Amino acid sequence: MHPTKRQKEILDQIQSFIAEKGYAPSLKEIARRCGLSSVATVHKHLALMQERGLLRRQKSSRRGIELTPAPAQAQAVEVPLLGTIAAGRPIEAVADESKVALPRDMVRKGSTYVLRVRGDSMRDEQIRDGDYVVVEDRKEARDGEVVVALIDGRDATLKTLHREAGRIRLQPANPSMKPIYVRPGDLRIQGVVTGLIRRFD
Repeated sequence: MHPTKRQKEILDQIQSFIAEKGYAPSLKEIARRCGLSSVATVHKHLALMQERGLLRRQKSSRRGIELTPAPAQAQAVEVPLLGTIAAGRPIEAVADESKVALPRDMVRKGSTYVLRVRGDSMRDEQIRDGDYVVVEDRKEARDGEVVVALIDGRDATLKTLHREAGRIRLQPANPSMKPIYVRPGDLRIQGVVTGLIRRFD
């Protein structure tokens, strides 16, 4: 995947530092070179770039950053954009189908679609208001997976699924919000989140 403008700047500074010093910069050195006040912001960008395969990191090393060769541009695959999903209180499921182009490696063998996220109940899973989630169309999910859940055949929500005795807990990733408890017969799993798309302005 192509880096964002800020990520490209960080990659260029890492490459320049390695060329000058012969070793990778620390997070503080990256922040200073890029004019960023927060090391946490650098860490966030590095984590996202690692997920995208733009670099590798060794957790045991303060300077354990390794740039990966730029891959050949992956062929894009068009998948449906099926409207909005709530990361907050359940909302009525709305289908507004259009298309989104994804890199082929983000598309699973089964059916894949994309939903725009509304709300911030999944923020501690790094899923924020305005993000787009990539969803594998599955009717079954394992405990701990982030799912698109349809409650009472009407209200759709994005939560982490946990099975308990006689009920299912749909857990938000925001301590200010309470879990949703439903009976198994009142819940239909529509898919499992497998990826995330975020725009940096």
